[in-house]
Amino acid sequence: MTYPAYYNVSSSMLNNDYLHSAIIALHSMDYDHYQIPESYEKIFETFAIGAFAIYKEHYIIGYFGDKMMYLEANGWHAMPVNKDIFNLAHWLV
Repeated sequence: MTYPAYYNVSSSMLNNDYLHSAIIALHSMDYDHYQIPESYEKIFETFAIGAFAIYKEHYIIGYFGDKMMYLEANGWHAMPVNKDIFNLAHWLV
């Protein structure tokens, strides 16, 4: 299992099936239901339905309060904007 083995999330996130699916995919490295997006619109379409993207096969990304956030063991953090974030090959939706 990849790091981290646990996550601190709110009670509403604890019952979120989309989040559970993303966590299982991330830790099992089973990306059969994920694909590299053709455009940035696909990433935001994923967020719009309440689902989560996976970034660099390492982080689960959500969209809350007009911010992209990544999940670590101690909760959600603002996604840093750097050159790599604009490379679509780093995203799975």
